[in-house]
Amino acid sequence: MSLTVEELRSDIEAGRIDTVLLALCDMQGRLQGKRLSARFFLDEVLHHGSEGCNYLLAVDVDMNTVEGYAMSSWERGYGDFVMKPDLSTLRKVPWQEGTAMLMADLTWVDGAEVAASPRQILRRQLARLAERGLAAYVGTELEFVVYDDSYEDAWKRGYRDLTPANLYNVDYSLLGTARIEPLLRRIRLEMEGAGLYVESAKGECNLGQHEIAFRYDEALKTCDNHVVYKNGAKEIAAQEGKSITFMAKPNQREGNSCHIHISLRGLDGEPVMAGDGPHGLSELGARFIAGQLACMRELTLLYAPNINSYKRYVPGSFAPTAVKWGVDNRTCSLRLVGHGESLRIENRVPGGDVNPYLAVSALVAAGLRGIDEELALEEAFTGNAYTSGAETVPHTLRDALELFERSKLARATFGDDVVEHYANNARVELTAFDAAVTDWELFRSFERM
Repeated sequence: MSLTVEELRSDIEAGRIDTVLLALCDMQGRLQGKRLSARFFLDEVLHHGSEGCNYLLAVDVDMNTVEGYAMSSWERGYGDFVMKPDLSTLRKVPWQEGTAMLMADLTWVDGAEVAASPRQILRRQLARLAERGLAAYVGTELEFVVYDDSYEDAWKRGYRDLTPANLYNVDYSLLGTARIEPLLRRIRLEMEGAGLYVESAKGECNLGQHEIAFRYDEALKTCDNHVVYKNGAKEIAAQEGKSITFMAKPNQREGNSCHIHISLRGLDGEPVMAGDGPHGLSELGARFIAGQLACMRELTLLYAPNINSYKRYVPGSFAPTAVKWGVDNRTCSLRLVGHGESLRIENRVPGGDVNPYLAVSALVAAGLRGIDEELALEEAFTGNAYTSGAETVPHTLRDALELFERSKLARATFGDDVVEHYANNARVELTAFDAAVTDWELFRSFERM
């Protein structure tokens, strides 16, 4: 459950909490940080923050130090940045005994913000919205695949021949989801205990694939909840001797998506996307969607950050390929759903590997371009967008990187330093992949070439 500092202090004094996790979100969308003595947190960290090595925003997925980052390198000495606790995110962690946690904002020792921090990038975009009297409300829908193998066993087996928790398509199947309801129920209840608002759970198409949905909220809060849930679900699965993967395309079947729903409200809380225009949109709502379409390709790197991300984009797979929008049309990249106050746009491009802070930052930046430049919204697409002949999302990480680096919007909105930082992350991944010898190559070439 959510906590105040006074409640935390009381729980610590009563011996109910002895550990406080101070967490930051790294480039890959993972939680990093420290496990702090609860007493030390109250005495020191609460007031002054805590330090962490700045390489946490300049490593690859294996935590290897890599070249090319201006903010963190051997030449700069790999110094510290400061993790400043955001007390509004303080919560209990029901799946870890005696534990509370909270998110941190990152600053340099002199107090300047760390520009490349995902949470700070989103804060700046939300501030731009607020300058126009607007606020973003967001919901993220993470899919995952459950295996009966532990993470350790999966690693030892090279992630081959794992046993999915369901052996057939359980999309919407109550019987199929009942097979692993003990795990799903535990995740739902313990996320509720951590302050998240759970809506539902359902089966999906891939073997062992499921989704737990949470209620929308203010954009920053939703992204915080997203990373807490993703990390927590893995920890709970591990405690149950199982493993969960959120990777975008874990096998040849349907990938794991992360559809992101976004709507705008005034600072008074009143919805502003609905109106008397076509499909119930206001003029502002139409321009917001037009901006999403106009910037989709150049910002795809922030929706699909990894090489594996692009394996999802297969025609007829419910993962989008065409840069089109439609009314309740799941073949389009952008799907308009809801009515009146619930009217919102769903971006179907991101996969389960997305960094939510970066993706929502891209949604806001693109939408603001549409609003500021008064872009006209094209007609809603009807029919099968896969066969529309429309422009498509980039096919590979390499293509997305090129578009991102050339994007005038990205540089003007996020800054050259941020663009270069995340472009370097993509280059690091491409270099590593290009040097790897894959199973695909071995099976095709070992004997027959």
